[in-house]
Amino acid sequence: MAEIARKTKRYPSNLTDEEWDRLAPLMPKPGRRGRPPEVELREVINAVRYLVRSGCGWRMLPVHFGHWRTVYVWFRELARRFLFQTIHDIELMLDRERAGREASPTAAAIDSQ
Repeated sequence: MAEIARKTKRYPSNLTDEEWDRLAPLMPKPGRRGRPPEVELREVINAVRYLVRSGCGWRMLPVHFGHWRTVYVWFRELARRFLFQTIHDIELMLDRERAGREASPTAAAIDSQ
């Protein structure tokens, strides 16, 4: 069942395989001790993207993403590790390189009134 779900995009906000291939190395590795995680981090990221895109509340998250509390706990953990900021910075640099520009901007404009 998981393979079927992975092959089909349920929502436009779901990660593509190419996007996941870029994000997977940034995800935290499971611990060697304790119970193995019951959720896939790809589904957690899909759930967060769904929430951001749709604007719904945590409790209105569709059930196939997993329980909303589980997704929320993972969201808090990933935010605590600054994972979303890291993803943003890396994707911005890659996008600038694809456009033929330097990865990091060399100038900034500051305006105050």
